[in-house]
Amino acid sequence: MIKKTCCIAIFFILAVAVAGCGGLRYSQVEPDAANFHPQRIGVFPVDVGSYEEARGTVDQIVAGVLIDKKWFADVVAADTFKNMLGTNEELRRLVLDYMLKLKTVNFSDPDMSRRIGEIAGIDAFLILGLDHWNYTIENGEKVAKVGFALKMVNAENGKIVWKAGHHIAKEYSFVYKPGLDGIAKKVINDMIRHMPR
Repeated sequence: MIKKTCCIAIFFILAVAVAGCGGLRYSQVEPDAANFHPQRIGVFPVDVGSYEEARGTVDQIVAGVLIDKKWFADVVAADTFKNMLGTNEELRRLVLDYMLKLKTVNFSDPDMSRRIGEIAGIDAFLILGLDHWNYTIENGEKVAKVGFALKMVNAENGKIVWKAGHHIAKEYSFVYKPGLDGIAKKVINDMIRHMPR
């Protein structure tokens, strides 16, 4: 009886440990997310930081993953959003002011968010930051590392409905060096699976 109880306990602990390994590094969903079902989502151009070589590539990956999921009636990709910013002065000013406020005081302004949604014709928008996009050495091993921070904002009220962070560090040898874009697609797919819809 004791052996059987110990075996069950060990099995349960192992199952919990394995289940915990498959998640994101960080994910937070607001309670209101259960009632939020956007039809049209916009993707802000990615903030690549110092990883300038990732610009454009990451934007295409994010839009591609969202379109493939078929969760939304329409996805306004980052390149389309850039064109809108280039032709609409009010939208450009609103997005710049909104992002400045979000970065400096961590406040998602509901009035700016609502107006962005009205002008762009979107129910929600994604803000993506690039944390890692490089080949490096960790614990003496060569790794290809890609990581993102992602926020989903309800355009109507400015609430950050979901935010997440995740990265993958893939070991490689001099014989095979994985492409960062392939790793990025895996990271984005992993993250988007946890996104409210």
